[in-house]
Amino acid sequence: MDPTKVKIPPLMDLNIDNITENVIRINSNNPDARMKYVLERLVVHLHDFARETRLSTGEWMAGIQFLTKTGQICTDVRQEFILLSDIFGLSLLVDSIDHPKPADSTEGTVLGPFHTHEAEHMSNGELMSHDKNGEPLLVLCTIKDVNGKPVEGVKIDIWETDSSGHYDVQHADRDGPDGRCVMTSDPQGAFWFNAIVPVPYPIPHDGPVGQLLMKLGRHPMRPAHMHFMFEKEGYDHLITALYLRNDPYENSDAVFGVKTPLVVDLGKVDKATAEKYGVQEGTALMTYDFVLVSEKESAELRAENSRKALEKLGRRVKIVQGLPVPDVD
Repeated sequence: MDPTKVKIPPLMDLNIDNITENVIRINSNNPDARMKYVLERLVVHLHDFARETRLSTGEWMAGIQFLTKTGQICTDVRQEFILLSDIFGLSLLVDSIDHPKPADSTEGTVLGPFHTHEAEHMSNGELMSHDKNGEPLLVLCTIKDVNGKPVEGVKIDIWETDSSGHYDVQHADRDGPDGRCVMTSDPQGAFWFNAIVPVPYPIPHDGPVGQLLMKLGRHPMRPAHMHFMFEKEGYDHLITALYLRNDPYENSDAVFGVKTPLVVDLGKVDKATAEKYGVQEGTALMTYDFVLVSEKESAELRAENSRKALEKLGRRVKIVQGLPVPDVD
């Protein structure tokens, strides 16, 4: 960058009261209206945080060091920053804002730090988990749109822990993916597979996030659940999970992922179902009817929600490429 070709507004005599205004003025050359707006609000809230808390240099440095350690512990299979976002409830908030759901559609929830792209494709009826210590589970699901029409050809990512509460990537001696798969819904919008009954487990708490939870007097546990992610052109991307009712951590999930419509009861496979799906009678049974929303419907709802939310804050906005920017016309 040639500094002689960059036009920077002249800085004022800097002090506590005008530093925010100066930073925003310096950033105002950004031609991207959305980025300009996001950075403006970020600077305002960061500066207000420092002013309201009378942030000390020592506390500021402790925060810098905490974030540095958070980045240093990240690997290809462990995303500590996602974990940090999760325990602050930010992950769930962002998903809820960006993927709003109309009534009677399936709610989204947190992705978590353990999704991978190495899962093998599996056909209906196959076994996802090879953990011999896990309790066998038959999972029967359907996918429909908001009008009740079956949705064929949906790519479904599914993943869960083993019976010890660990994902496959947490085992140093693993020889490939397990407890995860990719499926495709059939012409009736159905998919079914064999797995194990999910168990509660702790999020990784041997790093900065775990240390923070300890200081906050919080536990690192997640209630028993199974992850699902749905993708098909024309439909809003859905990341969700099913949680087992009456789990001891159902009401204190460390990452705020539980939503009431996603809590399910496990049944038992009856004789007719056992014969149809080739499992033993009495096997644990999970059933769920997922409902997807079209991209168009989600985009319209997101724009409407954005306008309403920002109007309450006294902000006049317009929607550009699905996202709000200040309306200065």
